[in-house]
Amino acid sequence: MTFSSLALIFCLWLPGSARAADTQVIKFATLAPEGSTWLKVINDLNAELQAKTEGRVRFKIYAGGVQGDEMDVVKKIRINQLQAAGFTGVGLGQIAPEVRILDAPWLFRDNAEADFIRQSFAKDLDGAIEKGGFVLLGWIDLGWVYVFSKKPINTPEDMKSSKMWVWEGDPIAQAAYKVLDVTPRPLSVVDVMSSLETGMVDGVYGPPMGVTALQWFRRTKYIYDVPMADSAGAVLISRKACDGLAPADRKALIETSAKHLKRLNLLSRRENTEALVALQHQGLLLSQKPTPETLKRYDELGRQARRELAGKLYPAQLLERVEAALAQRRTGRR
Repeated sequence: MTFSSLALIFCLWLPGSARAADTQVIKFATLAPEGSTWLKVINDLNAELQAKTEGRVRFKIYAGGVQGDEMDVVKKIRINQLQAAGFTGVGLGQIAPEVRILDAPWLFRDNAEADFIRQSFAKDLDGAIEKGGFVLLGWIDLGWVYVFSKKPINTPEDMKSSKMWVWEGDPIAQAAYKVLDVTPRPLSVVDVMSSLETGMVDGVYGPPMGVTALQWFRRTKYIYDVPMADSAGAVLISRKACDGLAPADRKALIETSAKHLKRLNLLSRRENTEALVALQHQGLLLSQKPTPETLKRYDELGRQARRELAGKLYPAQLLERVEAALAQRRTGRR
């Protein structure tokens, strides 16, 4: 899942004041479309970065998936055709599989829990990204992942009769559908809209902002009111490109990114909440509230799906530590 849902991130090109020969251009790819909040924030980041580095460093944007799916982008960064990108969980999983624990099905109950785990396990998560050859510039919460469908879904069983899409190459989503006893149809993100139009699939998933930006809502009618996961995203730069910057410029990049991406994270959460309401105003129908019994069942399904991935995607010990930390936090609240 992408739970990492589909929602999506950034980069922007602004002409620098320095001569081209003096400017280090960071080629940055993203699935996020032009005009999105993500790109507007990166615009601000890029402007401040150029000011702080006196025009020595700037981004060049490749928005809207023009550089291909996230798997393509990772490959291009590996051979230095690109240097940085905004990733959803699918792309992150190609770099550091351990971080997909953040996208694990039915793991978190609210944003505070997601923040708690990212902060408590920063050493594990950042270390995995560095081991993969990248530097973390900032986490972005892409939003809670909902199922959008042409037919109403009110129970786990209802998904069995739907032609559900799954992001090709995403083991998280595959594991979630496996415990639901659903056989999804794997497709690249760029093929989803045409598949909804032809009827190849009639159910998709993603955060409200992502589904809005990609226009998938125009081919669906219902929203299932049980989020599958909290979709984690991140902005990364290759270690090689980061180390190639002068120390002062590298410091400016890291500090400026942290500042603006923190703001983007807050905006993303707020706008996802607003987008969910706006989609209902567009005519999509939110399913009935799940019963306590249904929520309890999803707790168990989540445990099954997460264990299915333990030892394959992320270490079993990491899963045990994360679940134990959440359990202790919830007990402390009570």
